[in-house]
Amino acid sequence: MDPNGQSPAVPRGTTANREARAKEILSKDTKKVPEFQYQKLMNETARNWDLFYKRNTTNFFKDRHWTDREFPELRPSGGEKSSKKLLELGCGVGNFLYPLLDINQELFIYACDLSTRAVDFVKADPKYAEGRCKAFVCDITKSPLTDSIPAESLDLISALFVLSAVPPANMSASIENLKTVLKPGGIVLFRDYGLYDAAQLRFKPGSKMDENFYVRQDGTFSYFFSTERLEELFKVAGFEVLENQYVVKTVVNRKRDLSMERVFVQARFRKM
Repeated sequence: MDPNGQSPAVPRGTTANREARAKEILSKDTKKVPEFQYQKLMNETARNWDLFYKRNTTNFFKDRHWTDREFPELRPSGGEKSSKKLLELGCGVGNFLYPLLDINQELFIYACDLSTRAVDFVKADPKYAEGRCKAFVCDITKSPLTDSIPAESLDLISALFVLSAVPPANMSASIENLKTVLKPGGIVLFRDYGLYDAAQLRFKPGSKMDENFYVRQDGTFSYFFSTERLEELFKVAGFEVLENQYVVKTVVNRKRDLSMERVFVQARFRKM
C-alpha cells in the first residue's frame, strides 16, 4: 500500500543516478516523529489496522494472482497429490489466500493478521473452508505462533508486504517466531518495499519514525528494506539465503507526464 496524502511523485531520472538522487532527497528529511507520538503509535498499531479495514472493508487491495509466477514453491506439484502446509502472514481480507487455494488443491493454508476485523472478513467469505484453511488473529511481534500452529509443521511461510509494517526493533523476534513453526528445510517467501522506493521518497517531513521507517497518515507503518539488512536479519536467525534481490518497476502516469520507480525486495530463505 502506498502512503496516503503524499506529495506528487518524483520524476524518474536515469537508472544510473537513481540511488544518488534518492540519497539526496532523504538526506534532507531529518525531522523525526516526537517520542511521545512514537510510543502512542506503537501502542495503537492493531487499532489503526482495524480502522483501516473498517474504512476500506474488502475493497482496497487487489487479489494477488502473481504469487505462483514469482514463487514456484506455490505451484501444484503436477504429480501424485501431496499435501503441504503454508502460513500466510498479514492475510488482510484474503487477497492472497483465496486465489492460491483456487489454483493449488495440495495446500492447507494458515492465515494470520494483526487486525481482528481483517480476519473476520476472511472468515465471512463464502470460500472459507476449515478443511483447507485456518484464519486467526496474531501479533507476531508478541504472540507465539505455536499457540495456533504445531511446532515445526509448516513447509512454507509467505511474508508479502507484511514485515515492513513491523517496527525494526521487533523484526528479529518476529523472524524467530516464524522459525518455530517452520520445518527444517522449510522456506520463507518474501516480498516487500525496497530501499529508495518511490513511496519512501514521497513521505512528507515529520513522517519519519526511524531510519527507513515511516508512519502513514492513517497510523500504519512502512519500512523500506535493503537487501543487506534483510539478509542479516534472516542469517542471524539461522536461515540460508536462496534468493535476495531488488525488483525495480517503472510506473508511468501519462496524464501528469511523470514516471517513478517502484523498488521491491524479493527473497527466499530456507530454515537450516
